[in-house]
Amino acid sequence: MKHIRTIINKEWAEVFKNRTVLYTTLLLPLVFAILPLIMLKSTAGSIPDMGDAATTGLPEGFVQSCEGLSGGDCLQVYLVSEFLFLFMMMPVIIPINIAAYSIVGEKTTRSLEPLLATPITTVELLAGKCLAAVLPAIGATYFSIGIFNLGLSLLKISPGVISYVNSPIWLLALLALGPLLSLISTLFALFISSRVTDPRVAEQISAVLIVPVMGVMLAQMAGVVTLNLTMMLIAIAAVAALAFAMLHLGNAIFERENILTRWK
Repeated sequence: MKHIRTIINKEWAEVFKNRTVLYTTLLLPLVFAILPLIMLKSTAGSIPDMGDAATTGLPEGFVQSCEGLSGGDCLQVYLVSEFLFLFMMMPVIIPINIAAYSIVGEKTTRSLEPLLATPITTVELLAGKCLAAVLPAIGATYFSIGIFNLGLSLLKISPGVISYVNSPIWLLALLALGPLLSLISTLFALFISSRVTDPRVAEQISAVLIVPVMGVMLAQMAGVVTLNLTMMLIAIAAVAALAFAMLHLGNAIFERENILTRWK
């Protein structure tokens, strides 16, 4: 653990000198928390409670999850369910910026040989670089959702909406799916940036991971899929399997011989 902590501290000291990375980590959580609050507050008084008529046009599978809520609350819960994908983008976006800059920094400063001369294992190297990107992303996500929950209370949003935000679906997304997505995003960015020499190229290629999240969000808006507990558990299982496979791949990619011959 001592070697891993040393790598994390080293990565943070170098990476956060980059203003783009720093601003993304600090400002993105604020934007992603405040934007949904503004939309919820602006729609709270403009949605008349017309009973079942208020839910006309919503996906059938979603309407079934609104049992016990008024029509207006159901519409707001539907809006909040789309915001969940917004929060899920943070664990994907932030690690890309950190990991991409980290690897290119190793190349430009030629600090690979001194690093590999230390008594550090491949697993420790990979763990340190991953945690250096994942921990700020998870912390930023939890900070953002904390502001969002506080804002819901201060703005006196409907208790039914607040209850949905604290439901098992959101808890699983934030406590399980978010960290797994962050790990996959970090590993993918590390793989890409180990093959390129420009952090912008690594960020642009790695940003393709945002597409699946956007795709699921659009699919839910179109009524193709319904965000429920079963879907969330399936997503966690699938993402966990992918993360496990990428960890094994990363152990091979980050062997000392490969690092010295390919990280040029």
